[in-house]
This record gives sequence, C-alpha cells and structure tokens, in this order.
Amino acid sequence: KGHDRQYRFHLGANHLARGNRCRCHQFRCVFAGNRKPCQPAGKLAGTSDFLVDNHRITIADPDVFERDPVNLLRLFWLADKHGLEYHPDAMQLVTRSLKLIDRNLRRDEEANRLFMDLLASGRDPELNMRRMNEAGVLGKLIPDFNRIVAMMQFSMYHHYTVDEHLLRCIGVFSEIERGEAEKTHPLAHSLMPDLKGRRELLYVALLFHDIAKGRPEDHSTAGARIARRLCPHMGFSKEDTETIAWLIEHHLLMSMTAQTRDLNDRKTIEDFANVVQSVERLKLLLVLTVCDIRGVGPGVWNGWKGQLLRTLYFETELLLSGGFSEISRHERAEGARIRLSEALHDWPEKERKRYLKLLYENYLLTVDLEDQVRQANFVREADGQGRHLATTSRPLTFEAVTEITVLAPDHPRLLSVITGACAAAGANIVDAQVFTTSDGRALDIILINREFDLDDDERRRAARVGKLIENVLSGKSYLPEMIRERSKPKRSTKAFRVEPRVEIRNALSNRFSVIELTCLDRPGLLSEITGRISDLSLDIASAHITTFGEKVIDTFYVTDLTGQKVESESRMEAIRQGLLDTLEGNSASGKSASAKSRVSEAAE
Repeated sequence: KGHDRQYRFHLGANHLARGNRCRCHQFRCVFAGNRKPCQPAGKLAGTSDFLVDNHRITIADPDVFERDPVNLLRLFWLADKHGLEYHPDAMQLVTRSLKLIDRNLRRDEEANRLFMDLLASGRDPELNMRRMNEAGVLGKLIPDFNRIVAMMQFSMYHHYTVDEHLLRCIGVFSEIERGEAEKTHPLAHSLMPDLKGRRELLYVALLFHDIAKGRPEDHSTAGARIARRLCPHMGFSKEDTETIAWLIEHHLLMSMTAQTRDLNDRKTIEDFANVVQSVERLKLLLVLTVCDIRGVGPGVWNGWKGQLLRTLYFETELLLSGGFSEISRHERAEGARIRLSEALHDWPEKERKRYLKLLYENYLLTVDLEDQVRQANFVREADGQGRHLATTSRPLTFEAVTEITVLAPDHPRLLSVITGACAAAGANIVDAQVFTTSDGRALDIILINREFDLDDDERRRAARVGKLIENVLSGKSYLPEMIRERSKPKRSTKAFRVEPRVEIRNALSNRFSVIELTCLDRPGLLSEITGRISDLSLDIASAHITTFGEKVIDTFYVTDLTGQKVESESRMEAIRQGLLDTLEGNSASGKSASAKSRVSEAAE
C-alpha cells in the first residue's frame, strides 16, 4: 500500500507539473515583460502542420495528429530542431491523442528515425525525453518504459524515481558529449572522440539500462532482452543491438568491480577483461557507468569512485591490448625493489639496504613508486625520532578522499582498532591496504571520505583522526566507550531491512580468499567485522568498503595465518557463521534457523 501511495504521488506530481506548465504558457502573453499583445502565429519552415506562436510550436489545426500520427513525434523533433518551447494547445492535443500511438506507429520507420534524432540530439536530449515523458508519449511509444514511470526505489541510495534517473543519465552523457565535464570526468571526456560513431548506442543503453526495474527477475537480464526486441525496430543492426543488450546486461559490472574488488590483484583485472573482451566495449561501459552513478543523485559521485573506475579502465585496457607482463611475480617485485633503491639515492647505502630488506613482495607490487618513496621517508623519520607508533596524512583533492598511513607494531587486531578509532572520530573508511614488514611492524594505508572542501581544513581534521588512532593504539584513549557514544543507529536507517549475507570465494584471487559481507550499515560496523576476522585467525591483506545508502558491502582479501587461502569447507562454514553472527549483532534473531539457511544460501 505504501508503494502504491508513493507511485500515485509521483504520477500525480508529473500530471500537476505538466498542467502548471500549460497554465504558465497560457498566461505568459498577459504577464510577460512589457505586456505587449502576443504576436500572431507564423509558419514554420518545412511543415504545414505546425506553426510558431511567440517562440512556441503549436498545431495548425485540430486534426494534425489524426491525419498523420507520426506528427506526435514530429512536433517534438521540430521543437528540438528550431529551439522552440511548446504551446499549451499543442501539448493538450498530444495528451488527448495518445490513443493514436499503436503497434504500427511503434514500428514505423520515420517515427523511429525521429525518435532516435530526439534521443541522440546534439542540443538537449534530456529535455526532449522529459517533455515526451510528461506528455505521456514516451510511455506509449515504449510500453516497457511506461511500467517504470513514477516508480519509486525504496532505499537511501536512490534519490529519484526510475524514469527520472534514466532521464538524468541521458543529461549527464549529453554534458560529457558537449565537453562540459572535462574536469569532473576526464577519462570519459577523453574517450568521446573514439565513440562518435557509437553515441546512439550509448543513448539507447542509458535509456533502457533500468527499464526492467520492478520485475521479479534480474532487471539487467530482463532489460537486455527488451533491448534485443526493440532495437531492430529503432534501426539498429544485429551487431549493434547485441552491443546495446550487452551494455544493459553488464551495466553494474564495472561499478561493482571497481568498488568491491582489489584492483591490485591481477585476477580481478583478468576476470573483468574476460567479460568485457574488447577495448571498444570497455570504453562504452566506462562512459555508461559514469553516467549511471552520476544520475543516481547529488553527492553519490565523488572523486574516489572516479579514481577507482580509471584504475580499472587502464589496467583492463592494458590487458586487452596485449600489454600485460608475463614476467614472474618475483622478477617484477625485484624490479620494483631496484627502482625504489634508485629513488632513495640520497639515503646512506647501509640504511637504504636495511630498509629495502624490510619490504615484502606484496607491498612492492601494490604501491606506486611515488607513494613508496613518501612512506619510506615517513618510516625513516619515525625511526629517527624513536617512535614505534606514528601516523601521517594527506588530502587527495581530486579523489575526494584523505589518506592516513599508520606505522605500528603488528598484532592481529590492529586493523580493528584503527577502524574503530576512525569510527569514533566520525571518519568513514572507503579503502584499506594492510602491509607488514619483516621486522614485525605494520604499515597500514587507510582512505577516508573528505569532510572539508579546503585542503588546510582537511589536513587539520586528518591530523586529529591520526592522533586519535595513536592514542587508542597506545592505550591513552578507551575505544569501546567512544564507539558507544556514536553507536546509536541513524534514524534514517531504521525503516530499512537489509538481509545479512556472507560469501567466501576462492576463485576471485590467485592468492587470497575473498570475503564479501552485505548488511545494514551502523556505526562501528567495520571495527566489529575486522575484529571478528582477526578472532577467526585470518590475516587481512586489503579491505574495500562500499556504502549504498543504508546498505554496506564490505570486501576483504584474507589468508590464514600461514599465508594460504581458506579452502576447507568446515573452516569456511565456521567463518561464515561467525561473521553472520557479527552482522546480526543488533538483531533479535541471533543464531536462528533462518540465519543458518542464509549462510547456506550464500555459499551456493
């Protein structure tokens, strides 16, 4: 019933907006500017069915649509071509003539050509689709689209109805096409010259990518099937139709891979590339993914997501282009060690050799050389001051995150304490890389969301977070008490239920077991999870934290204490159950039979 009320509300709001627009047009001549009388309607070049009335397109006679139903599309096409607004008389007649849009019109070659011109217009395709949607034409022309008009998405992540989201995605792509998003989306901007001949495919994929929302089956699969049925009538070849269907079927793949997988793990790139298969598809999927995330709502896109997508794109492009190295892992690590040694040329040789011996292969192959040099100087400074525990931080402006590096004696619950301190400070972690040195220390790199726009403000805030981490690790501050103060769930999340899930996969990495957890977000959750993982005698190599409104998806790349994958079924079952108990820590269900069934279900 709640869903129905929301649907009726948004549908009514659409009708009200359309009615208000008509009334505003009707009074414009009376109240606008100097209140001169309206100019008489004039002819419109190239047509006798429509006129121009005060820069608004209107009908020449009441039978214009009955005489030729294609005029229902031609009206919008001419308005777009000449940059005209719509006269209320024309829009009212459109609404009364929707019954003329039938199977024959949907398959009419001229009607489909006009529609594609409107959808892929170089002027304002979002406005074209929005006006057609408000008039009811878009839903009648594409009945599958009509099913998602005014459809609410009940989560804190989605800001708009499904149809509004699709229209906004089209607007974002148009913005990128016009070169207005170079600073925000530099990679998507740079790819546009290569995609000029594929722009229509992208517009259709964007319009259709969520068209099957609200159905019992997976909306990506159902949407691809709809595209395969409709695209041939829209003038697309079999090959182009299949490309559009592929984009719709995999429209979530790049986003989820970038945000929930370790992009430094070669297997991640190989698995993603095996699905994408070509550089052209990679380019198309990157642009579609950017538009999809941007179209969700204000504040959803940030620089960190952009950086993750760029990293995944460039690593995959390298593999698909045949540039991935076949040199062994050990040889690549030794090459990285030599490059770091050369970069530290100003260090005394003895000190440089001692430091290089501290570093394991995973660190050398994961961290960029520039970051390695900065962290080497950080460790050197801490050692020179006799500090066994130290933090340093820096804001990453373009990525919209702040990096905090922690140097501390290694122990099993270290990451849990660090994440707990971040939670106590109100810092949301988006990514964590965990490294150890051969002398028993940990070098953990934590990325948190920015809080301030100005770098100076963010530096001061990051320094406070770093100091709190040091105080907690040294025992000067009591973590449980601080977390309890923040542990009251947000009121906004109380209305939602996210079924806790725990999955352990060994096929996603050659070196690590990958644990993926899904549940309702709450303060201190990451600290609880990492603490439980440590209690289960697992070492965390990296953590990837993704929040979709009230839902959180946390992914951990782990090994057992011997550095091996967890492959025993009984051991995996114990880990699943232990983590599921942690996720359900605030629920009354506890270790219920339903919880056990969910563990079994997640393992399938």
